[in-house]
Amino acid sequence: MRRLLAIGEALIDFIPNTTDPKLKDVEGFSRQVGGAPCNVACTTTKLGGQAEMITQLGQDAFGDLIVETIEDIGVGTQYLKRTQEANTALAFVSLTKEGERDFSFYRKPSADMLFQSSDVENIQVTEKDVLHFCSVDLVESPMKQAHQALIEKVKQAGGTIVFDPNVRLPLWEDAEDCKKTIQSFLPLANIIKISDEELSFITGYEDEAQAIQWLFQGDVEAVIYTKGAAGAVIYLKDGTVNSHNGYKVKPVDTTGAGDAFIGALISKLLKNEYMNPIQLLKEEGESILAFSNYVAAMVTTKYGAIESIPTLKEVRLFVNNGWSIKNEYI
Repeated sequence: MRRLLAIGEALIDFIPNTTDPKLKDVEGFSRQVGGAPCNVACTTTKLGGQAEMITQLGQDAFGDLIVETIEDIGVGTQYLKRTQEANTALAFVSLTKEGERDFSFYRKPSADMLFQSSDVENIQVTEKDVLHFCSVDLVESPMKQAHQALIEKVKQAGGTIVFDPNVRLPLWEDAEDCKKTIQSFLPLANIIKISDEELSFITGYEDEAQAIQWLFQGDVEAVIYTKGAAGAVIYLKDGTVNSHNGYKVKPVDTTGAGDAFIGALISKLLKNEYMNPIQLLKEEGESILAFSNYVAAMVTTKYGAIESIPTLKEVRLFVNNGWSIKNEYI
């Protein structure tokens, strides 16, 4: 069976108990395990896939909580390290009435940023592996070098690389550094997942068609363009386009929705170990998008990221609402 390797931050999100006040005015929070790569690994696992989390946590209570949470879900932790040199990362989030977020991060540095390139040497990689990473842990740190080392390892093995920039400007001292770093990693991926909020910032193009085309550089063969409630589109290098308009729900918290989307999509790439993932996106793209949009929509109707991710059984129960998903994708 194919396997997901998710490298990057695993942290604790502190979600406010009330909506709309500014972060400085929030008086109470609920803690949730989060971090985009961690969310993706948990989504893929809850939907029937196999995933390994590659990161480093502090030797603290928050690190213990993360390990217990993801192991209970079934995410592999054999490549997860612990350290006393830094604490587990924290993120405080404020929410608007529409479920949109504002972040304040505590990680200068956090334990994940101290993960070393030498720590990936013992990871055995095959052509069936799918590597997923984001940009949060691409700030200048040992973890950035660890990303580069693992990307090279997956390339040499013939695996598939998925990059979701997941832009978080508050974590960068300079927005231009964030853009340049993302641009330097884009050509290394086979599949790019990018949102409508990120497209012009990363590419420099305001025109959507030009921006999408610009992303096809280096090894990029597929661009997955997400548009929130408006759905998503898969653009392939050969000109094939698959799209799905998404589902209308009343969101209460959009935290982790994008991660749930790409985690659901990856779970479908893992399901078929005999077909190249790019070919699978070409032949079954619309159904895969329908499934991924469904999972992302469900996540927005609950608070938190990981706790709101549905299992495959829950998706099957709710799919009877009449939303069009091919049976083989549930």
